[in-house]
Amino acid sequence: MTRQGMAATTSSRPAQGEQAVRPAAVAPVTLGIDIGGSNIKAAAVDASGRLLAEPVRRQTPKPATPQAVLANIAELVAVSPGFDRISVGFPGVVKGGEVVTAPNLGTSFWAGFAMIASLAERLQVPVRMLNDAVVQGLGVVEGPGLECVITLGTGVGCALFRERKLLVQLELGQHYARKRKTYDQYAGQAALLQKGPPQWNRRIRKVITAVCELTNCDRLYIGGGNARKIAFEPPPQVKIVSNAAGITGGVRLWEPALDHLFAGVSAAAARRDQRGQ
Repeated sequence: MTRQGMAATTSSRPAQGEQAVRPAAVAPVTLGIDIGGSNIKAAAVDASGRLLAEPVRRQTPKPATPQAVLANIAELVAVSPGFDRISVGFPGVVKGGEVVTAPNLGTSFWAGFAMIASLAERLQVPVRMLNDAVVQGLGVVEGPGLECVITLGTGVGCALFRERKLLVQLELGQHYARKRKTYDQYAGQAALLQKGPPQWNRRIRKVITAVCELTNCDRLYIGGGNARKIAFEPPPQVKIVSNAAGITGGVRLWEPALDHLFAGVSAAAARRDQRGQ
């Protein structure tokens, strides 16, 4: 059953001046949710990866407890078109439907929280969730070969792919970059605001060099909200991509090749750990 609002197969009304009506949505429709340290965004995406409406957003609550974030997501759901399932990009390590770390939200709030089951129980639709850099990567990797994705936002995310398939998510943001500063501290949003765009761009040049040398990847994709603030021409093997992939990539979480990552995730996990955050 489609959740919330209009039927998922209903086409959107064309903007004034358009001569052709948009094609009907290709079912099933996924509500992609991108949880960030600054904002939470959501948009409906059809099975072909097409956005059905512009993303809606809310500021990430402070403190960003699980219940506060779930409440924000419920507000976004209320203004979203119909959907059949949900995909979440989460800014931290997730495993088996639970959060392991959440550096930019507060690991003390989130460690062990059964996010998939809690959200599924609240909204009564199937839910899948992976790290936000992984979701971004699933939306942009083209193949062939070894490809790396980094996201520049509140922090720095990273994931590796081979032949368009997920290899591993790396917690690059929590590793040291220079002078005892982690990559989150060195190249995240706080560094951009503190140092200003020129110096931040010089740092991003160094980050690109380090990541390419570390991974020896064939291509490096740079996404996230701050990717658009890169003010230099990157090397030929580096591609700056739209932050919308953090939502559209959620469609690929439902590919059979990723089923093993969600085996055994059920609503029972939500009832196991109700800590009232």
